[in-house]
Amino acid sequence: MRRLKASSKAHDLRVTFRSAQIFLLLLLSTILLTAMAVRTRAQPQEPSCAQGLMRKSEAGTGTLLLRTAVPGCYLPAPRVAADFDIDIAGPVARTRVTQRFENPAEGWVEGVYLFPLPENSAVDTLKMKIGDRFIEGQIKERQTARRIYEAAKAEGKKASLVEQERPNVFTNSVANIGPHETIVVQIEYQESLRYDSGRFHLRVPLVVAPRYNPVPQATLVQYREGSQYSVFDPVPDRERLEAPVLRPEEGKVNPVSLEVRLEAGFPLGAITSDSHAISVVRNGATGAAIALTQGEEPADRDFTLTFAPAPGSDPAVSLLKETKSDGNYYLALIVPRGTETAARSRPREAVFILDNSGSMGGESIRQAKASLLLALDRLQPADRFNVIRFDDTMTQLFRTSVDATPENVSYAKGFVSNIEARGGTVMLPALLAALSDPTPNDRSRLRQVIFLTDGAVGNESQLFTAIDEKLGRSRLFTVGIGSAPNSYFMSGAARAGRGTYTYISSADQVQPRMAELFAKLERPVMTELSAEWPDALKGESWPNPLPDLYAGEPVLVTLKGTDSGGVLTLSGNIAGRQWRTTLDLSQARDAKGIEKLWARSKIAAIDESRVQGADPAQIDTAILAVALEHHLASRLTSLVAVDVTPSRPENLILSSAQVPLNLPAGWDFGKVFGGDTPVRQDHAQLNVPDSLLTTVMLTKAPPAAVQPNDAGLVLPQGGTDARLLLIIGLILLGLAGVLLTRERIARAGSRQ
Repeated sequence: MRRLKASSKAHDLRVTFRSAQIFLLLLLSTILLTAMAVRTRAQPQEPSCAQGLMRKSEAGTGTLLLRTAVPGCYLPAPRVAADFDIDIAGPVARTRVTQRFENPAEGWVEGVYLFPLPENSAVDTLKMKIGDRFIEGQIKERQTARRIYEAAKAEGKKASLVEQERPNVFTNSVANIGPHETIVVQIEYQESLRYDSGRFHLRVPLVVAPRYNPVPQATLVQYREGSQYSVFDPVPDRERLEAPVLRPEEGKVNPVSLEVRLEAGFPLGAITSDSHAISVVRNGATGAAIALTQGEEPADRDFTLTFAPAPGSDPAVSLLKETKSDGNYYLALIVPRGTETAARSRPREAVFILDNSGSMGGESIRQAKASLLLALDRLQPADRFNVIRFDDTMTQLFRTSVDATPENVSYAKGFVSNIEARGGTVMLPALLAALSDPTPNDRSRLRQVIFLTDGAVGNESQLFTAIDEKLGRSRLFTVGIGSAPNSYFMSGAARAGRGTYTYISSADQVQPRMAELFAKLERPVMTELSAEWPDALKGESWPNPLPDLYAGEPVLVTLKGTDSGGVLTLSGNIAGRQWRTTLDLSQARDAKGIEKLWARSKIAAIDESRVQGADPAQIDTAILAVALEHHLASRLTSLVAVDVTPSRPENLILSSAQVPLNLPAGWDFGKVFGGDTPVRQDHAQLNVPDSLLTTVMLTKAPPAAVQPNDAGLVLPQGGTDARLLLIIGLILLGLAGVLLTRERIARAGSRQ
């Protein structure tokens, strides 16, 4: 009887187990069908895209696609080609940049292009060409210019807006480019050439390098009633410095052609470019025509041109004048002779800062390390030194500067040799550590900070303020590394640090450029520089006061005056000896563009007074007045050009897209952006990788069938899906039931 009951019970359990198996099979089938239905609903047929947008399957080979707020629909990126036409007369260059915006799409588009210019350029002209017509741009207060542009864009009118983001970074926005249409925009600017170590230097920036922007910082502010946090953003305009960047293996965009007409005013010697292959055709003894040998080159590195006087000629003095309705504008360039500078007189305390952040990867870090090793070899036994390296961390090799003994130098060279590029560019802590001076009253040594970096940061203003506050007796020398350094930061930091800026763009420049820097570091500076203009001029000169001067550098000063006679007297102190020279203003040669250079120098001087604690409101008022009077783009003024005739039909959508930029030559994409971005297979077949997809916004509401979310952006999805979690939960419940049934069978068997 007991066996019958046990057998019956086991039979019941087996039936229960089979029932559970059947139930689980049905449950899994239901789940599978549900998942398939969910997948079918989640992945509908490719949508019908609004006019101007396309599906990935419709893209041609090499098409650059920009992601839109409409799922599955993309916008072909606008294309830009640029021509640079440069006229050089003595120490002054006038450049016309012609940018051709091409729309490869079927719809209407607004192209936004982030592009660089020299940090000392005076941008004064904007023209937009539509057919055979040229529309002249007007200088307006920045917000006013933006409102004019936005109104024209909404009305379907073609318009162009040039805005300054930094003195060396500008944005050109071009609205209402029709399907397969090309809009031509011309920008003109004036600049003075750099003269150093017996050569004139022209540098044309061609690509905006990606910037590292430090995150906003929360600060606890104490009040009588309590305390609260305030947020300080060192880069409040960070989004305006960003643009999509191409990976090098995906090709190059934004082709550039360049021609230079040179009339030096003195017999010419060597004419060279360290950045590009050039062809040179001489025009007599003093002139030449220069062009790119290849005709066009991708905009992935800065163009450099160097020309020197022929042996025996003496371009040591240059005095130019431009006469305007409001007075005469002068530019004086005087180069002290080499015999006027003395040999090294005091030992040095040298603090070297090496940027080893991700943007320095590849060729840049090799150039920087080679430069630093040369500098260490140059140290003398009486010198002291230290080495600081930084990325988003920092290492100070010695607690304080140490004697330059062979053992200490050898140890430092081993440390430098093992440094690799990685991480972010957190520059401020390293800069503060280098400027920290435990013996501020020591006058037995020249204290010099040598900073090797590409300057790829967006918080320049914060860094300039720190230099001004902490400089003390130190002098800061910047060494720009790579194919596209941030020259605004490099030159501005050197100016604030009362030092000089050296530019190294290739490995073969390391030895000669560092030799020139050593000559400056080891010779005394010319101090107490002053310019005495005739009282009758009632003039205003810039820069004011004049900066310190190092070996091989010229005195460059501009003045606006009411008279045209008298003598300019320049004087200074070299190692305790008085230096003095005079220029007869009546002998000044006529030239164009001096007025713009004077106004640009005045704006720069006014703006730099911010770091000395000047009232920001008064600074802005003064800059705005100068920029409007002299028709110059600045951080407070913009150039805007608008066609009077609407061209885009009112019922058609206008899409907005940024023009992708090349990664600067020699940069390592993985080290800059934290690793290689995976390329999806369907994109790889079309040569349209995910790294080229960015988000664009629709400026007019699309049809309801393709309505974007409220923000107009593609929002990132979470890492999991609610439906998937539900399915997984049901499967786990089913498995739990099976395990419970098996456990009951096992227990029943053990009791038999």
